[in-house]
Order: sequence, then structure tokens, then C-alpha cells
Amino acid sequence: MATFPPRKKRVPVHGVLLLDKAAGHSSNDVLIKAKRLFNAEKAGHTGTLDPFATGLLPLCFGEATKFAQDLLEADKTYETVVHLGLRSDTGDTEGVILETLPVDVTLAQIETVLEKFLGPIDQVPPMYSALKRDGKPLYEYARAGITLEREARPVVIHLLEFVRYEAPFLTLRISCSKGTYIRVLGEDIGAALGCGGHLNALRRTQVGDLVLADALTLEQLAAVDEDERGTLLAPVDALLASFPVLSLDDELARRFLHGQRLSLGKEAVTLPATEGRVRVYRESDACLLGTGLMQEFGVLAPERLVSTAR
Repeated sequence: MATFPPRKKRVPVHGVLLLDKAAGHSSNDVLIKAKRLFNAEKAGHTGTLDPFATGLLPLCFGEATKFAQDLLEADKTYETVVHLGLRSDTGDTEGVILETLPVDVTLAQIETVLEKFLGPIDQVPPMYSALKRDGKPLYEYARAGITLEREARPVVIHLLEFVRYEAPFLTLRISCSKGTYIRVLGEDIGAALGCGGHLNALRRTQVGDLVLADALTLEQLAAVDEDERGTLLAPVDALLASFPVLSLDDELARRFLHGQRLSLGKEAVTLPATEGRVRVYRESDACLLGTGLMQEFGVLAPERLVSTAR
């Protein structure tokens, strides 16, 4: 009977990997590969990228997974190429071409159309998406040839910047709120120009305060010695950079880690200027304790706690 070597025991790993995802891979595929490279017990991603898309995919390990939701809520920045004149059923290069239309647009027309999509807009989610209806993702209905009614959702386009136009390819830089479908935006821009369009390329360059310039590819990660890979992880609080800082003395820190609401006075080493969510540290060793909610009258309510800080 064949024998196999014992599986390597998973180890606790904590931090954030800024991954530059390549095209042709699902977000879950690269998560599994990265988790294997770190031999990590627990890992998760902070929102998916379509398989054809590339760019920044923050992966959370260990305690960082508790704060992944905060990146799901964050604004995101993309660079995309819209192929004008071709409509596909998925809105990108992975779909079947439904219609070919002539492209005869000017730079002035493009600039006028782009202005219409800047700011708050309503967007209808695509059928080829992971949104669920009756427990099934919409893309399963789409693959079965079924189209369902979808309600428009409000999103915000903070930046819609023209980069270049080399007919029929229109390159744009976009910064937007959570829940924005760049595929739908590309289709809508093409429709407004009267020629239709679909995404030829999509690259995510920023998520919240995290930027693509700091990211590694899976190949670069695999090339690093296993014992050194941990040094490539950003700390857990990299996910919380936009939160005000609150530092506590040792006794208040102990009580905070026990989930107690605290009425803060002079014992707090630093206090945020406003109410709302904060990242909380122990002042004596600058250790992240978790996140909390600053309420009226200087009351701090624990929210998510870092178990390794105890």
C-alpha cells in the first residue's frame, strides 16, 4: 500500500498580504495558493476580483480576518479599458459577443458622456454577478438563459478620468464607492456613446489606503524562502489606517480586552477628537487591541478584539 508523507500542520499567521492578482485566476484560487505558501490556519479575502481582472487583492490572515469587512466597505480605484462597439453577455472579455456596432465618437463626445457618470448614480447589478436571489447567485440564472429583474442601487463615482482613446479602446481611471460594478459602468458609457462596449481589461490599483505599488505576485511570493515570507505581511492594523487612534493604559487595556465598556477620563493616554469607530492600542507596548466605538460622554464600547493581544 502506498504511503504518503504526513500533512504539514497549519500554523497561526497574522497580517495582510497585498497580492497583485494575475488574469485567469479566481480570487478564491489565489487565496488557497497563498494560504498554502504560508501554511496558514486561517485566511480570507476582502472582496473578489473577476477572473479576467488583475491588480490589488488584499488577503487577510489570522486576526486580520476580523477586520476584512472594513475593506469591503472601502472606496476602490481601477484602471480599465472599454472596447467600444462590441457588447458581450457578461460585459467583459469572458462573454459571448451579442452585438457589433459602428464606432464614430470624438474626444469631445467622450468627455461630455463621462461627466454624466461622475458623482452619485444608480446602477443595475449585472446578471453575471454573485448577488443571490432565492439562495442562488445571479450568474447561475444567467448561465441557464434566465434574466431576472434587478433593482438599481446607488453608488458614487468619485473620479472618472480620461486616460487615452485609441479607437476602439477607451482607457479610464475610476475611483468609486463599494458595490460599484465597473463592467456595468463600461457598458453604460458605451451605450451613452451610442456604440455599446464591454471591458477589455480591468486592473485594481487601490483599496482604501492600500495601494498596488506595495503588492507582490504569487510568483514573487513563492520565490521567497519559506522562513522569510512572514516579513512580507503588513500588520493587522494596515486595514484600519483610516480610523482614529485611541491609546489606553494597562488597566484600561485589560478591561477593554474583557469586553467591558469604558468611561474614559484622564486614564486614557490619547482621545480621538470625534465620536465613531476607533482603533485601540495599549500605550505601554503599542499593541493593537482591536476596534471600538467612541460614544457620548467619552464612553468606549469594544467592537472587534484581537485575541493575540491578551
